[in-house]
Amino acid sequence: MMKFSGPPPLEGLRRQIHRHRQGKASDGKGDFVRETYCLSRRDAREKARQWFDDFPKAAYWTEVESWRQVEGDRIEFTMRRLPTAD
Repeated sequence: MMKFSGPPPLEGLRRQIHRHRQGKASDGKGDFVRETYCLSRRDAREKARQWFDDFPKAAYWTEVESWRQVEGDRIEFTMRRLPTAD
């Protein structure tokens, strides 16, 4: 039986993780399609509704990823969805 004198070397795992991350970053796609808007409150609601109508949540995982109120009655928000409904 072989006896180890410490934890196993992790350099191979580090290289594999690094290659995987580089591959994901270089394709430029990511996992989701995101668009950010800055609209009046009424127009923001209409735009979000349009996204949910065009890309149903059940198929595309559509959601308002983030939002915040900016100067006056304007809303800045990011919509997110999957690129396809596979």
